[in-house]
Amino acid sequence: LLGSTPTAYIAGHLLKGKDIRQMGDGNMGARNAFRELGAKVGIAVFFVDASKGVLAVLIAQAANIPQVAILFTGAAAVAGHNWPVFVGFKGGRGESTTIGVLLALITQPMLIIAGPTVLTLFIKKNVTLASCVLFIPLPLVCWWLGVSGSLISYSMALPCLVGFTHFLRTRRTAIRQA
Repeated sequence: LLGSTPTAYIAGHLLKGKDIRQMGDGNMGARNAFRELGAKVGIAVFFVDASKGVLAVLIAQAANIPQVAILFTGAAAVAGHNWPVFVGFKGGRGESTTIGVLLALITQPMLIIAGPTVLTLFIKKNVTLASCVLFIPLPLVCWWLGVSGSLISYSMALPCLVGFTHFLRTRRTAIRQA
């Protein structure tokens, strides 16, 4: 349920008196919050959504459960963000929460790639491109640093959930507009 907390929805209502689902692309993520509610709100939504991923993993690790259960917990946080139970199963794309999950699990590789990712975001102002700069080389950086095979596989699989969600939303929008 932690992942299902609709940060952008709450921020829109509390800080601006607006429903983020009725603004921009209707997405309840940091990118739409940034565009529609302003930079400060968007950045805050990003950090809170990423924190949902970090917290899910840290709580699971503190419970001393097997690694596979920790990985499922991280994926559940992302799925909860994408399909939140509290607001009709229509959430964000999961990029911020995925970043939080991966940051908690594979901190060193994520920090290595953070520089080029942030630089790309500031120069190109393109979140999708910055996400590609982060997620595409991540498995290679993990391998280079000797990260376990299961975490390398996870570093490929979890961003695929983000891509899948993005594909579904884009397809649904295209069908609706046709």
